[in-house]
Amino acid sequence: MAAAKSRVFVVGVGMTKFEKPGALEDVDYPDMAKEAAQKALADAGIAYNAVEQACVGYVYGDSTCGQRAIYHSLGTTGIPIINVNNNCSTGSTALFMARQLIQGGLADCTLALGFEKMERGSLSSKYTDRTNPMDKHCEVLNNKYGISAAPIAPQLFGSAGKEHMEKYGTKPEHFAKIAWKNHKHSTNNPYSQFQDEFSLDQVMKSRQIFEFLTLLQCCPTSNGAGAAVLASEKFVLRHGLESKAVEILAQEMITDLPSSFQENSCIKAVGFDMTKEAARKCFQKTGLQPNDVDVIELHDCFSANELITYEALGLCSEGKAGQLIDKGDNTYGGKWVINPSGGLISKGHPLGATGLAQCAELCWQLRGEARKRQVPGAKVALQHNIGLGGAVVVTIYRMGFPQAARKESSL
Repeated sequence: MAAAKSRVFVVGVGMTKFEKPGALEDVDYPDMAKEAAQKALADAGIAYNAVEQACVGYVYGDSTCGQRAIYHSLGTTGIPIINVNNNCSTGSTALFMARQLIQGGLADCTLALGFEKMERGSLSSKYTDRTNPMDKHCEVLNNKYGISAAPIAPQLFGSAGKEHMEKYGTKPEHFAKIAWKNHKHSTNNPYSQFQDEFSLDQVMKSRQIFEFLTLLQCCPTSNGAGAAVLASEKFVLRHGLESKAVEILAQEMITDLPSSFQENSCIKAVGFDMTKEAARKCFQKTGLQPNDVDVIELHDCFSANELITYEALGLCSEGKAGQLIDKGDNTYGGKWVINPSGGLISKGHPLGATGLAQCAELCWQLRGEARKRQVPGAKVALQHNIGLGGAVVVTIYRMGFPQAARKESSL
């Protein structure tokens, strides 16, 4: 078994193209899971029987869908399969658990798999006869601005953006510029649900969803799957996987803090302090700083969340995200390339798959395999995934054996 607190590597990734719910009527969640998982195993160059445990994430579905998906796609080897649901951070939570199994010495090779088959339209609660896990978050919203008839997710994040405008003078154009940037990035991503570029004017004049948030600033619901194969250092060396092994340098999950509910702040209620603490711990563990990061995939469920996340991650001081955007420090040619995949706004957001799709994108970027969307010279990558209710997972990646990777690329 791997030694306790050992290094952990992503050695294979795979995902499906994200699609509008109902677009492929004959494709069910086991089919999506099969495609993503088999791609990840093929990328790693290993057989499924090398996998010792699997962590499978999805939000909408009956219990043990993870088993059904794996039986259909990979086989029945009897391994432990752990089903995970942490709202929109479900995919990263599966990754988090799969990493812990290796880091704790309980396995040398694990699979993190996430998928979602969603309904069309805005997210809604399924169990109205019991306490809603977001009731405290909605209480903050109600106390701050009141609750309207609009869907609750855009209300929460839109109100966080409204609070930012009131507090720091941020303009609606700043949020629209984020969506414009992400749609532009998506044109080079064949996995993206939407691959169309829009003008800033088109973004701002698309249908209003809530306050300043327009349709093109909101992520769609989606169907899709993503997967990652994780391995210990011993496994990597034994199987000769050094050239593709991306190391998870640090990974932190933070759940709601007292400030989420006690400061009458929608910014805090949608996870600002969770993100700030998770990022702080990751940077502390690695000895890195935000300026050391080259490429970022973050949770842009709405343009407002991407903006406030810049500040929570420490990319700029609080209140200065608008300046970062105006300088172009969130895209190619700037200080960071943020959401080169197109982000949730363009790529789509099948809840259980999102975190693993982010992982896949960053692994491709670090390996130099992202083709037209490649960030030149990317060496350090950061991932941010949030689920209201709540949980934030922040992860920092770097090639585990850079000399081997350079040698492979020169062949």
